[in-house]
Amino acid sequence: MPLQALIFDVDGTLADTERDGHRIAFNEAFRQAGLDWHWDIPLYGALLAVTGGKERIRYFLQQFHPQLLDDADLDSRIAALHQSKTRCYLDLVASGGLPMRPGVARLIAEARDAGLRLAIATTTTPENVVVLLESSLAKGSTAWFEVIGAGDIVPAKKPAPDIYTWVLEQLGLPASACLAFEDSDNGLRAALGAGLITLVTTNDYTLDHVFDGATAVLPDLGSSDSPQCVTLAGLRQWHAAAQAGSVP
Repeated sequence: MPLQALIFDVDGTLADTERDGHRIAFNEAFRQAGLDWHWDIPLYGALLAVTGGKERIRYFLQQFHPQLLDDADLDSRIAALHQSKTRCYLDLVASGGLPMRPGVARLIAEARDAGLRLAIATTTTPENVVVLLESSLAKGSTAWFEVIGAGDIVPAKKPAPDIYTWVLEQLGLPASACLAFEDSDNGLRAALGAGLITLVTTNDYTLDHVFDGATAVLPDLGSSDSPQCVTLAGLRQWHAAAQAGSVP
């Protein structure tokens, strides 16, 4: 089946949002709440083993403050912290502080020109997706994506395949007609679990992840003058080869 749609993860895939975006926003939310918690770069890298912001806070408590887990209002406190973190993140991204990763804007433009359908499958909140696209890709770019699967739209977060399965259902396409873009082991496992051919672009936090099953693993999508530039023609070749069971 020919390639008909591209499905993108967001954090770490479209932009390097984790270290210099979400981590900063979490710390600011903690400060505003009067908490002395601080997630430095190595700690946040470890916490990324858990997908979903609220889930990450709970995991942090389990590891470092287990005495707080008995709080009767824990769920509401975590939800309030996450809402505060989201506001901090939106302010940061709206200021233009998080550019797209190399090659992302170019490849999306090429796909649109060729009439491919675009979608997003992420665990981050819908608000985070919109502000990143509108501030770092282009004004009005949210409308370029036919389906945006984000946040708590499905109960099970990556590495469960649920968000990709949901996006495929909304697109009305089989997995064989699509190609997914991810940056992490959890994301890859989710995409593969939904039957998707998947290309991985690593970042500082995912360089040591295991990417068994990925069609390709690259540092980024490459600028137009880069020898590693990923083009739509190249994606079609990878997609066809993966379906045939002979990835180049």
